Order: sequence, then C-alpha cells, then structure tokens
Amino acid sequence: MFRGSITALITPFKGNELDETAFSKFVEWQIAQGTHGLVPVGTTGESPTLTRSEHKRVIELCIEAANGRVPVIAGTGSNNTLDAIEYTQHAKDVGADGALIVAPYYNKPSQEGLYQHYKAIHDAVEIPIIVYNIPGRSTVDISVETMVRLAKLPNIVGVKDATGDATRISRQRAAIGDDFLLLSGDDPMALASAANGGHGCISVTSNIAPKLCSEFQVACMSGDFKTALSYQDRLLAVHDVMFVEPNPGPAKYAASLMGLCQPDVRLPLIAISEGTRQSVEAAISKLGLLEMA
Repeated sequence: MFRGSITALITPFKGNELDETAFSKFVEWQIAQGTHGLVPVGTTGESPTLTRSEHKRVIELCIEAANGRVPVIAGTGSNNTLDAIEYTQHAKDVGADGALIVAPYYNKPSQEGLYQHYKAIHDAVEIPIIVYNIPGRSTVDISVETMVRLAKLPNIVGVKDATGDATRISRQRAAIGDDFLLLSGDDPMALASAANGGHGCISVTSNIAPKLCSEFQVACMSGDFKTALSYQDRLLAVHDVMFVEPNPGPAKYAASLMGLCQPDVRLPLIAISEGTRQSVEAAISKLGLLEMA
C-alpha cells in the first residue's frame, strides 16, 4: 500500500503566511519526479508551529493536488490523544489514504500508555495508521514488544522507524512478520532498512531530490542493491547536510535555490547560518539538483 520513496513534505511559507500556491506546485513537481507517496504536516512540514486550521488546510491542499495519483499519508499526531483523534478524523473525512501518528512527545508515557494512545485513535477512526517512532524528538521509544501488540490492531499497518537502531527493522520483522510495513524514517539508514526487509523511506532528502530518491527505492524494491548502493553514495552528502541545522531549515533553503519555494521557517526555528547555506549549495550543486529543478 505505502512503499518506496515517500516525501515528508516541507510546508512553504511566504514570510509568516502559508504559501498555498507554492505548496500545490511543489506537490505537482514531486509527483512528476516519481515520488511514490506524500506526507503533509509531519515534523518536516513544521507541524508543531502550524495553527489547527493551517494543519488541516495543508492536508486538504495535498489531497487536492495529488488527486489520487499517489497515496497521501497525513501527519495527524499529537501528544494529546483527543487532538490526534480529531486530526485523524479530519484526514479521513477529506480523503487521506492513511495517517502517520508520532509517538506522544513531552508527556513521556509508559509502554502501556503508548499502546492505549494508539488504540484509542485506532478505535475512533477507521483509517490505515503508520506509527512514527522517533525517540530523539519524542523522548520515548516504542519497544518491539509494544509494536507487536499494536500490529495486532487491524488498521495499524506499519511503522516509520527513526530510532537510529540498525537492527530494529530486522527485530520487528522477525516478531511481526512480512505484512507489517517497515518504513525508514532516516535517509542515511534507508539502504540498511531495505536490505533488512524494509519497504521504503519517509524521506527528507526527497523534498529536493525526488527523482533520485525514487530511483534509489525502485532499485531497493527490485533487490538490485548494487545499483541502490551507487545511489546511496551519490546522495549521502545531501542526506548529511539536511541535518547540519534543525530540519527543515536546510531543506527549505535548498528548495529556494531550486526555485521551489521561499526558505522561510517559523520560530523557534530560524534561518540557517551562512556556513550551512554554503554547505547546502555545494552538496546540491555537486549532485546536479539545481539543473534538475
């Protein structure tokens, strides 16, 4: 259902306002470049600083622009279970194909609390759910044992794994089976994830290199890991520079150089430094992305 190169979309701003025109054009470009799926209002989409109405509007814009050509997995997570249910219900109502729901951040729930959070959303809204496990941002790690429990809920179909643990994909696959979607949430780990049975990547780099990321994932899905490794080698410098400063600052700056949107981010994020700007430009220039835009 959800496989390959799935872009965790940036949310273009013009000043401090949502740039709806740039966003819709960006979605169109992503699809034309071969992206296999879209995630609006994830962390890369600056969901923490979008208003409630903006959050919902970005999901609507993405679904409208995609027009059924690729799946849209709406970011609907919150550390408030009731808010997560509301966002997930809205996503379903406007036609999202699935929901990406991050582990509750700041609250630091127990493993039982994590299970009950996801179960409450699952029971309230009938939509395919991908669990997003990112301990570095949420401060909690969804254990393999808890993931096994969650996988038994019929509409929880997979996980976006950003634990940084190279063995996690294998351990989850061994415990749950091949039908549970295993998606990398970390671009540099996407090759290792695929080699260990993963099904794709929810990617930051694909914001600016969608064609290359798509071709990389096609090679992985066909088992051509020699070709996949050649793409990994080409993309690694860009993967790295995307996180020299807080995401999505570098990605937005790269996109601005490519004429795709303004580089603007919202506080508490700030414009990236001159040194990082130079590093971003060098990396995308070497990969030929300025000519690809």
